Amino acid sequence: MSTGQDMEKMVARLRSLSEHTTKIVDAQVGQTPKTLVWTKNKAKLYRYEHTSDTPIKLKTPLLIVYALVNKPFVLDLLPGRSFIEYLVKQGVDVYLLDWGTPGPEDKRLRFDDLVMEYLPRAVRQVLKTSKAKHLNILGYCLGGVLTTLYVATHPDAPLNSVILLAAPIDFSHVDLFSSWLDPRYQDIDKLVDTMGNVPAEFVGVGTKLLKPYLSFVGTYQNLWENAEDEKFVETWGAMNRWIEESVPFPGEAFRQWIKDFYHSNKLINDQLVIAGQQVRLSNIKFPILNIAAEADHLVQLSQTQPTLNKVGSTEKEFVIMPGGHIGLVTSRKAVKNLWPKVVDWLAKHSD
Repeated sequence: MSTGQDMEKMVARLRSLSEHTTKIVDAQVGQTPKTLVWTKNKAKLYRYEHTSDTPIKLKTPLLIVYALVNKPFVLDLLPGRSFIEYLVKQGVDVYLLDWGTPGPEDKRLRFDDLVMEYLPRAVRQVLKTSKAKHLNILGYCLGGVLTTLYVATHPDAPLNSVILLAAPIDFSHVDLFSSWLDPRYQDIDKLVDTMGNVPAEFVGVGTKLLKPYLSFVGTYQNLWENAEDEKFVETWGAMNRWIEESVPFPGEAFRQWIKDFYHSNKLINDQLVIAGQQVRLSNIKFPILNIAAEADHLVQLSQTQPTLNKVGSTEKEFVIMPGGHIGLVTSRKAVKNLWPKVVDWLAKHSD
């Protein structure tokens, strides 16, 4: 290609990026209509709306438990690339528990509070609103850990089944995180005591450094190379907004997260104590679907595979899906693989 052609292509890309600026900086995410049905402190429980064209077909509602970091609109990214939109169109009565953005006054919030106070109340509200007797529960990433803790400490919970997406349970092998969080080099107590809530930037940079080229160069290179593809630019803008709009990690919960999970690996070894109650995975007897992403660099297969060996469920399934941690639920492969798999499971476990 000649220099003149190179310049023409560069100008065309620059013009496209200029025209699509709003799609990059102000992506319209989370468009599936929803209603706020319950709150506690910063946490919000939403119910997604159905119309005559999308009636509820599965009578057992689904409660989605999201993580404490980032915002949950990654599950409702854009029309056509929204896991939640797909569930609604398939007739699932969907509820989402969004933990919200903690303020300085929330620095003492612990896993104990979330698992023993917030989650049980959210479950009761789902049943009250839906007028159902049972529900299915789905936890994604750290939300999957919170879901696991809730189910293990509430063996009589009104559940039909449990779905875990990229939920780290075994912390025996965490590669770079084990070095970065080594207590010889990182004083977690001092960090939390000094800062209270752990800033979103602290957590965000840590995850980006797992794949620095992709995070700091590759993603912008992809944008540049696809600048004339309006749909690509829109999706890129939505994903970039999600990546950059992180939220602080409640201080005491972060202390538990690092010391009890990354340092001591207590959960998989039945050594974790929540609100004075020992957490035993063998107490989980509900049907459980455990889904992992084969190229996940944040939650590796070694962290998800051992889960089903420890739970007491007789009906249990482990599935490895293509993609990475986020692509698991947002990519085109997710549309073909993960989304139908989840709906099939929910249909099987609906009253």
